[in-house]
Amino acid sequence: MTRLKKILTLVILVPLGILLIVLSVANRQSVTLALNPFRPEDSVLSLTGPFFLFLLLSLILGMLIGSIGTWWTQGRYRRQARIEAREAVRWQAEADRQKTQAPAVVSTRPALPHS
Repeated sequence: MTRLKKILTLVILVPLGILLIVLSVANRQSVTLALNPFRPEDSVLSLTGPFFLFLLLSLILGMLIGSIGTWWTQGRYRRQARIEAREAVRWQAEADRQKTQAPAVVSTRPALPHS
């Protein structure tokens, strides 16, 4: 599985990183992001910075929102895994208890004749 991870890293993440670096270098000009749609010239609700900064921040924000959404939707599976882990520990303890009690139990049935 680690070999597959290395291949995925080389095939997907490295070109994606190169693409982001190229976009960052090509989009260094300063732009203004207006947060007030009714008065875009309002300087209180606007940010000025290099365009690549806004691109990278939106990418990071999208990844963060996606990660939180994935974590939230997989909560029921994590909860089920916790319940099953507790149950497995309980059954293991029961099996260990049965093993320690097994030698104390003496069979009252007569032995079968050998033929």
